[in-house]
Amino acid sequence: MTVKKLRYGYTTGACAAAAAKGAALMLRVQRLVSEVELLLPGGETARFLLHGQELTENFASCFVVKDAGDDPDVTNGAEVHAAVTLTPALSQRERERELIIEGSVGVGKVTKPGLAVPVGEWAINPVPRRMITEVVEEVFASHFARRTIHVRISIPNGEDLAKRTLNARLGIVGGLSILGTTGIVKPISAKAWTDTIDTAIDVALACGCMTIVLSTGRTSELVAQAFFGTRDSGLGTRETGERGPGTGNVLQEEAFVMMGDHAGYALGACLRKGVSQVVIAGQFAKLLKIACGHEQTHVSSSELDLTMLAQWVLQEPRTLSLAPVVRQANTARQVLVASGNDPELAALVCGKVLVFAKKLAPQLYGKVLLAGYAGEVVYFG
Repeated sequence: MTVKKLRYGYTTGACAAAAAKGAALMLRVQRLVSEVELLLPGGETARFLLHGQELTENFASCFVVKDAGDDPDVTNGAEVHAAVTLTPALSQRERERELIIEGSVGVGKVTKPGLAVPVGEWAINPVPRRMITEVVEEVFASHFARRTIHVRISIPNGEDLAKRTLNARLGIVGGLSILGTTGIVKPISAKAWTDTIDTAIDVALACGCMTIVLSTGRTSELVAQAFFGTRDSGLGTRETGERGPGTGNVLQEEAFVMMGDHAGYALGACLRKGVSQVVIAGQFAKLLKIACGHEQTHVSSSELDLTMLAQWVLQEPRTLSLAPVVRQANTARQVLVASGNDPELAALVCGKVLVFAKKLAPQLYGKVLLAGYAGEVVYFG
């Protein structure tokens, strides 16, 4: 069987830089331009088609339609606009040229610390900002001295698209981020996910969270959010310092980090960044994979995981009676449901998860939350 090679795409940062270059070029040559070539940070060159061109003596704009390749990116097909305006120089120094890069409609602003961009600034990350600066300066290298060049980046439907991302939790409001370090989007990129994990942990720490809740998916995250919003975690937060039953301790929204299948990476990132306390939250099937030592829980190993679970229940007197249930089950979920959410089974598997976590990150103080398949908390400890 022939395996189709997945097609790469381009980041919002690359698209913004290409649109900015196109608008700047039209201003310089005073005619419409249909495409531009861009040198990407990784050394590759790419051509971008321009759309919606507008041109006057001191203003030009156009947009690039983002092509994310075969990556399931919510921004695929988005129009990334750049408008370039020339005005008299703001500086009083001779021959000084100012370059101002701003966001506009559909581009978010940063409201929380811990990101690559300071609070209050447009969410245009450093590499895309540098790319825009370089291409505009290249186009105007010997033109428009003593002028101010305003570059405004916008994404018309960016605010709606941002609702399908984690931007709001990370403190980016009003639209999307202009992102990218290489200019290229790799299909179904694990790095894109792990980069998000790193960013989410940075934001949590910058917001003063002492405890990070690493969830394997949105369902388990919702269960964990409800649990910590109504029950005392026994862990406390930096804001309240509350501990003990009945205090109603609530974790901040930023404390919840969706690690997905990247359990090993997330634990390592917490260790590297100085997190002191973690909660691993997941449903039974995912937690069983972690308990079996899988740093990446996307692996297809259900049969082997159930075989290992069968060995574990036989070794523990309190779970010995569950051996037939495990042997007859086809899935991990079936085991938990058939056991009636047996507390000893839950404690056994969650204990193994903690062993795994301690092996990877021995300095971390950890707990595990098992989310049931009906939205309940089966185990926390």
